[in-house]
Amino acid sequence: MLDWQDGQPFSNRFSDIYFSHDSGIKEKRHVYLEGNRLPERFSLLSGRESFSIGETGFGTGLNFISTWQLFDQVTMPGCSLDFFSVEKYPLDDNELESVLSLWPVLQQYAEKLRAKWRRRVPGWNRWSFSGGRIRLTLVIGDVLDAITEVRGGVDAWFLDGFSPVRNPEMWTQPVFMEIARKSRPGATFSTYTCAGSVRRGLEQAGFQVFKSPGFGSKREMLQGRLSGQVSARSSISNAIVIGGGLAGCAAASAFAMRGVSVTLIEGAPALASAASGNPRGILHLRLNAGMNPLQRFLLASYGHGLAWLDDKLPVDGIARAECGELQLAFSVQEEKRINQLAGLDWPAHLLHRVNAEEASRLAGIKLEYGGLWFPSGGWLVPPVLCAALARTAGIEQRTGYQVESIRGVDGGWSVAGKDALQQTWSYDAQVVVVCTGYQIKSFTQLSHLPVTPVRGQISLVPASSRSKNLRTIVCAKGYFSPSFQGKHMLGATHGFNDDTVDLRASDHVENLSKLAGISSSLANSVMAEKFGGRASVRASVPGAMPLVGGLLPGLYVSLGHGTRGIITSGLSGELIAAMACRQILPLPKTVVNALSPAPAMG
Repeated sequence: MLDWQDGQPFSNRFSDIYFSHDSGIKEKRHVYLEGNRLPERFSLLSGRESFSIGETGFGTGLNFISTWQLFDQVTMPGCSLDFFSVEKYPLDDNELESVLSLWPVLQQYAEKLRAKWRRRVPGWNRWSFSGGRIRLTLVIGDVLDAITEVRGGVDAWFLDGFSPVRNPEMWTQPVFMEIARKSRPGATFSTYTCAGSVRRGLEQAGFQVFKSPGFGSKREMLQGRLSGQVSARSSISNAIVIGGGLAGCAAASAFAMRGVSVTLIEGAPALASAASGNPRGILHLRLNAGMNPLQRFLLASYGHGLAWLDDKLPVDGIARAECGELQLAFSVQEEKRINQLAGLDWPAHLLHRVNAEEASRLAGIKLEYGGLWFPSGGWLVPPVLCAALARTAGIEQRTGYQVESIRGVDGGWSVAGKDALQQTWSYDAQVVVVCTGYQIKSFTQLSHLPVTPVRGQISLVPASSRSKNLRTIVCAKGYFSPSFQGKHMLGATHGFNDDTVDLRASDHVENLSKLAGISSSLANSVMAEKFGGRASVRASVPGAMPLVGGLLPGLYVSLGHGTRGIITSGLSGELIAAMACRQILPLPKTVVNALSPAPAMG
């Protein structure tokens, strides 16, 4: 809990200050930026090189935005920064705003951080800034658990927990050992503390440790370095992405934001022609109380997706609406799930329990059940999002190009096929990412993957005098969205091993029965004979965990997102791009391994 003493922020939990009374910003620059020689090291970066920083104790975010400012000032275009940080007790929105307002010189950075901050979720958060040049991975949780799960090497560490006496769990030997394990050769650290236990612990972990002048009234601080030479880092210059739906466009954009030249190949005449072509899609986060790898992935994807959409497809009420979502406790099983979830410590901006009266007020119509309220839920138009992603600088689109083969060549992969005029073509690249849903069986390298086609049909329902009052998405066995241009979206059916896309009256009837489970009065008010709709085929994987990651060196897949693609595609693309570019991964290694199509790769 944040308090204020003499105009300075103070932690009641740890009875300690967040930064020096002399000058918070000057202290951070002295201890962490100059203490790790970052002005010099940043200025030496070139090309598409990236630099990575690890931090214990995000606190007010002052270290992060100070580092971001320095990076902007001294690095060449094309370079990028990964900033990994851990915080067990994050400030709330108002606390963060009040603290960061102390430094007007940093306001342009503080405002951008605050915009992402309202999207935070428990666990792993990945946010990009400055067009992807700056990547922040913030883990809300225990420091040892977080650092143990990091994938990717760290060049410099900011050890900035509260005092070792007041917050000892941040300064244990297991933490120091993990810091050393996750460091690149030649990595450095700096910290304001000069405690003997910290010095001895870091030396035992393998760091060469020495004292240096502290800041202000503090006489000394610690700095250190791991032995070894900093090696040159190979970078990816080009990539091919096959598939122009959400998964493919997200992956292409993630690579392009890193300065990689991308060829985006789609067999249909236009992007988003298959499962990503629905007129609307909903952001539906269905969680269970147990945080297994799938649940952790979905939660991280939701937080990432909201911030990602803010950049790629801002809320405008036409291509995207943030109307909220209600998940109703319509059955004994759902009541149990919702009660278990509501019993956990969720931030109110993410989800909270509501009764039937509150649910009805939020929805604008009478509802029989309460449930969970997701204030940031909403809908968007997937083809518009695909188009926005594909416009990322550095992406060259090739629609109407059918891929017939993928084969390994020296230095990468070669992709070949025919265009709409039956002319042969081929492209070579260091990396290939396949995002073609269930249509992978023709590729020798992918034919063994357990991807199943699942047919789904949505119904477009004319608004009635009663239904037009609906203000939010409501979910039970199916979902029902607020009307847009006089129509609601209702869905959806699930037909396994069915790859046909004809519209079926029987599926409209099935969707209508799901509406009755949400509100019988609404179901009775709509006119089934005037239903429109769309059928498409998604890809499903046993266990519902998508297949995301490396299959062979330089060959990646993003497959099997099913009905969750709007939420999961963005973070999946970010994960693949970070893997290929050898950067800090946006997910914990247990989740990365669970997503992997080739678990043996680790």
